[in-house]
Amino acid sequence: MSEVEVIKRRGDLATLRTLLPYLWPKGEPGLRARVVLSLLCLLVAKLGAVYVPILYKRAVDALTPDAAGAALAVPLALIVAYGIVRIGSAAFSELRDALFEKVSQRAIRRVALETFHHLHRLSLRFHLDRRTGGVTRAIERGTNGIGFLLSFMLFNILPTLLEIGLVCAVLWGLYSASFALVTLVTLVAYVAFTIGITEWRTRFVRELNDIDTETSVRSVDALLNYETVKYFGNEAYEAGRYDESLQRYERAAVRSRTTLSLLNMGQGLIIAIGVTILMVMAARGVVGGTLTIGDFVLVNTYLIQLYQPLNFLGFVYRQIKQSLVDMEAMFALLGEDVEVEDAPDARPLEVTRGEVAFRDVVFGYGPDRTILDGVSFTVPAGKRLAIVGSSGAGKSTISRLLFRYYDVSGGSVEIDGQDVREVTQASLRAAIGIVPQDTVLFNDTIYHNVAYGRPGASREEVERAARLARIHDFVATLPEGYETKVGERGLKLSGGEKQRVAIARTILKDPPILVFDEATSALDTRTEKEIQASLDEVARGRTTLVIAHRLSTVVDAEEIVVLEGGRVVERGRHDDLIARDAVYADMWRRQQEAARKEAEAAAIRAAAAQAVEEGAAAEVTTGEP
Repeated sequence: MSEVEVIKRRGDLATLRTLLPYLWPKGEPGLRARVVLSLLCLLVAKLGAVYVPILYKRAVDALTPDAAGAALAVPLALIVAYGIVRIGSAAFSELRDALFEKVSQRAIRRVALETFHHLHRLSLRFHLDRRTGGVTRAIERGTNGIGFLLSFMLFNILPTLLEIGLVCAVLWGLYSASFALVTLVTLVAYVAFTIGITEWRTRFVRELNDIDTETSVRSVDALLNYETVKYFGNEAYEAGRYDESLQRYERAAVRSRTTLSLLNMGQGLIIAIGVTILMVMAARGVVGGTLTIGDFVLVNTYLIQLYQPLNFLGFVYRQIKQSLVDMEAMFALLGEDVEVEDAPDARPLEVTRGEVAFRDVVFGYGPDRTILDGVSFTVPAGKRLAIVGSSGAGKSTISRLLFRYYDVSGGSVEIDGQDVREVTQASLRAAIGIVPQDTVLFNDTIYHNVAYGRPGASREEVERAARLARIHDFVATLPEGYETKVGERGLKLSGGEKQRVAIARTILKDPPILVFDEATSALDTRTEKEIQASLDEVARGRTTLVIAHRLSTVVDAEEIVVLEGGRVVERGRHDDLIARDAVYADMWRRQQEAARKEAEAAAIRAAAAQAVEEGAAAEVTTGEP
């Protein structure tokens, strides 16, 4: 899915309207005062900038041969005044930037934080469909775009337009309407050309952005799946895919740069024509005696003074368009619908006993894909119920519905008689702890990953949880102990070690309800037994829902529910289900047979390894080669 498909396109005006509340924040009079003071500083700085060339003109006129007899105090006073006004104008410009910086940074912070919060509120469906590289890239570019837009639209576009108006008024007042008219026509032609070409270029900018995002996503995806790439020897394949994106980016970048050169050439031509016409008019006035050398210098100074921001205006406009495109993507993320929300009258979940019940639950990930069809079961308080079934039967969907990552299409999920749709999501998830099959750890320390179960816990509580999960002794052997980094997604730890960290943080959370979602299915038999012992200890006295693939881990459950095709086809204790000799018994026989073959193969490998060792020992003893 491309970034174009991830975001919803918005207009520039809609994007600006979304940004305005951050520029004039409610309930923050200090920031609003800074905006007002910044605009006042802007006005003072521009008035000074327009008056500086007038002082310069008077000083030049005072020093011309006709004024040679004048006292030197006159040009000196003008020069000093020129310097003071120039310094004052620059000082107010810097003060303006300093005052507004807090407004700009606060806006960036608020938008980034709001987007971050919103992304965590979005449904699991969105996060399963998203591409992490594309989303993070959109946020990064969007926040940068906000900083640029706030600073340059307020302090470059507006000041330049204000200065143009003041200069035209001065030229009209001091000389004639023709000077103001030529200046105005030149600037209008420049702005119209810039806007027209930039609008045409926007599609190339969008294409460049989309390809840049795709390139970033491909590189991040390949690096996150480093081991998988290595397993299949697909380094060259991934490099080829990455190079394909780079080639597309190269072509798009060349197109973008070529059109930019066309824009710059047109802008330069318009400015050159306008400057030439005005200089000829001023020179004729000097020759005809209607203008002084100071007037010629004044016109020239104004042109030079306007040319620089005008030249920069083209760049700023292009960057503003780019910023709007970037912000469009980020604000579109804020516009994503929150599929699962708290009801307006939602109340905190009250766990009195911890009974979990699924009542005639119907659910599907799409209208044409029903996963659960009328599933009902109850996990009594403090008891253990196991959900088993073949792959795709809907086992893991059970835990997602219990956590309310999705809402059921029919029926209800209840805890102590309370429908999970009628309680707050925060209180619901605080009451449930999970140990998943695929434990993903943060790229941080072991301590951070254990403490994540309850971030405010003391170090003693964290270490106690680690001891109960039987990971403390292992951590103690590490050179850096609990400060050891676990690497991206916890890849520096083994599967069993990661599971123990997951158990430890669930113990630290201390929830009344536990979910073990195939927590040992990816582990070897020995590690599975060790982890299973830890899980049994953690689950003692708690309501526990076990979603299992290996039936050997659920033989002690008070009840086993067998799912097949989204329906409950059997339920009962292990012995009863074996005696029934139906779906569960067939699964049990197949798994036992597979375990037997695996044990035989392991025994053969062990015997072969022992024979090799004995043969090597015999060679050493006899000295035979």
